[in-house]
Amino acid sequence: MGEDFCGFGTHLICLPFVWHNGVKTPLSTLGGSNGFAQGMNGRDVVPGSAENTTQDPTCNAPQVLQPKPVLWEKGKIQELPTFPGDTVGAAHMINDMGQATGWSGNCAMTPLGFKNFHALLWENGRAIYLGSLGGSLNTQGLGINNRGQVAGYADLAGDTTYHAFLWQNRTGMIDLGTLPGDVASGADGLNSEGQVVGGSWDALGNGRAFIWQDGVMTDLNTLIPPNSPLYLLEAQGSINDSGQIAGYALQVSTGEVHAFLATPRKREAAGESAANAAPEVPRVTLPDNVRKLLERRAPMGAFKGGLVTPQ
Repeated sequence: MGEDFCGFGTHLICLPFVWHNGVKTPLSTLGGSNGFAQGMNGRDVVPGSAENTTQDPTCNAPQVLQPKPVLWEKGKIQELPTFPGDTVGAAHMINDMGQATGWSGNCAMTPLGFKNFHALLWENGRAIYLGSLGGSLNTQGLGINNRGQVAGYADLAGDTTYHAFLWQNRTGMIDLGTLPGDVASGADGLNSEGQVVGGSWDALGNGRAFIWQDGVMTDLNTLIPPNSPLYLLEAQGSINDSGQIAGYALQVSTGEVHAFLATPRKREAAGESAANAAPEVPRVTLPDNVRKLLERRAPMGAFKGGLVTPQ
């Protein structure tokens, strides 16, 4: 149908799969051609999105069919409900309790993805809307821990920028803010201790990885040795219960982007280091090619013309 589901410009089919013992096994769709799997819990349940066979006239070319939020368990696919009125969506992460988070929206496409997101928590087969930070367009749940807390990002009032959020059943959605001088942020993951990680950006799209804990957002670059060859750009998707953080960083000497793993020196090191951190680390202005690369693959949003514009 000419779709470019994965956005690579190849117009090839993109299949969801599970990798185990060196073998990739494709997962089923809802009858359409494309889908993606993202994450897995301790019970081998996989969240993601899969196309059905419905051609949606609201989709902007080249998208034609509706991708729906789904779970795969023991090779069987289960479609999840969307927010009322929404036609497409995706489940991004699932905890060991079987609670999943993600989004649903309409099929009108921007160059980087769907719009009009509603952040959702799926529990016992029903969709729970997580609310907003005042905006009306884009809100997305990206991480969930075993306590049922959800982290993600949400538009502020006016829909010109977005902030990281933490949602929990007791307090609802709270705004985690940004690092000083930045205009946008997004949370990618959290652990069972309630530590949240993600990225914070200035108006030109220069990013810094952060950790949020005990009500304070801290630049991760202040917690690593000052002579490190890496500048941490975003904690992309993961912090485990031992406090280890995965993400991507700029290798300053070469201008290359590399994956990183940050490990606390001891269990309480992250909290102690935050209290004793250097007050400021010089910002790094990203090379244009790096910024364009990160804009293309980042789930948070796009930085265009020096202004932050949500997806």
